[in-house]
Amino acid sequence: MLASMNILEVKNLSKHYKSNKAVNGISFSIPKGICFGLLGPNGAGKTTTIEMIEGITPPSGGEIFFQGKPRDNSFKNVAGIQFQQTALPDNLTVKETLQLFASFYSKTIALETLIAMCDLQEFIEQFSTRLSGGQRQRLLLALALINDPQIVILDEPTTGLDPQSRRRFWSLIEEIKKQGKTILLTTHYMDEAEYLCDDLIILDHGQIIDQGSPQALLSKHFQHTSVMLDRGDFTLPATALNEEVVLNDNEATILSTSVEQTIQTLIRHQVKLSSLKVRNPTLEDLFIKLTGHNLRE
Repeated sequence: MLASMNILEVKNLSKHYKSNKAVNGISFSIPKGICFGLLGPNGAGKTTTIEMIEGITPPSGGEIFFQGKPRDNSFKNVAGIQFQQTALPDNLTVKETLQLFASFYSKTIALETLIAMCDLQEFIEQFSTRLSGGQRQRLLLALALINDPQIVILDEPTTGLDPQSRRRFWSLIEEIKKQGKTILLTTHYMDEAEYLCDDLIILDHGQIIDQGSPQALLSKHFQHTSVMLDRGDFTLPATALNEEVVLNDNEATILSTSVEQTIQTLIRHQVKLSSLKVRNPTLEDLFIKLTGHNLRE
């Protein structure tokens, strides 16, 4: 019996293409009302997993449940999807595009509400071909929300956007979550996941290599904070700190278990602190630790 609090659950989900195991027996559940992330580099299996959940790609094995029951064709009426690539009508304005997509559903959000929610007012009468990248993504988000879905699936929605547009999009996602909707987000931007996700899985080569909230995962794998100084400013023996110190030509990095104590020790030894930087571990650091490499492009 599936827990009623889980809006979506997959069990032993697999997708094989001949000898290539794109997704290899993964299982996870998504509680209602959270932002759940699927993280990993390109080729990790994120999009294939999403396409199986959406019903676009048939799985090679495993089961998918929605609200405690096997997912069926009714899923498309209660799910909103923003694909990586979506073709829009060239000869329609943003407003006309919204009206067209609204005609496909029996239940929709009022267009005025949707326009305000996704911040479309400034370009509502423009043709979709004349939108910037950020404007286009906000329109695509509105189209994913048009049927007032219970779960919103966003497949790498900010890829290619500039930092300002990404941050603006993040704010929209947070507002959607506040309305009680569940969000399933795929991304290979670790800062995006750290900011938005309540829970997540990290995929690599079609398998889950870890799962949890961003903070829980970081606490699990890292017991230190990096305190960094220019190499020339680091003038005391590493043994004086009772902490691990990593030295290179340009920088000294102290792996500190107590930043306050580390700084007090540096001050006591009259170390110059003008170049001091403090950096907490990130999900990017975690990914490198778990997989041994940076994100693949």
